[in-house]
Amino acid sequence: MRLQMQAIHFDADPKLLNFIQQKLDKLDTFYDRITSGEVFLKLDKSENAKTQTKLLEVKLYVPGGTMFVREQGTTFEEATDLAIDTLKMQVKKFKNKRNNARAAKISEATAVVLTEETEE
Repeated sequence: MRLQMQAIHFDADPKLLNFIQQKLDKLDTFYDRITSGEVFLKLDKSENAKTQTKLLEVKLYVPGGTMFVREQGTTFEEATDLAIDTLKMQVKKFKNKRNNARAAKISEATAVVLTEETEE
């Protein structure tokens, strides 16, 4: 899968980018028609917290739709793992909807053909 990664207001380590790429490539095992994606890495600087929260946004493009997830964590790796879990559920749900719609169309077409044959 082709991913475009953008680190907003900082330079991301190549190891981090490779980690994210490898994790997102595993989504192909659930649905192999994912065409591309965008990943945004952001640092959330809140005044009250001493540590910076890491934000990860992922947008995946599939034929007929897109999937989006936004997760935060203490590290980008943690946020990536949370995002992968959410995306797995979204991909499975999208695939099931698509397969159910396709099966419904096939059964409707079969019913039409059968009724036409019995009318003759």
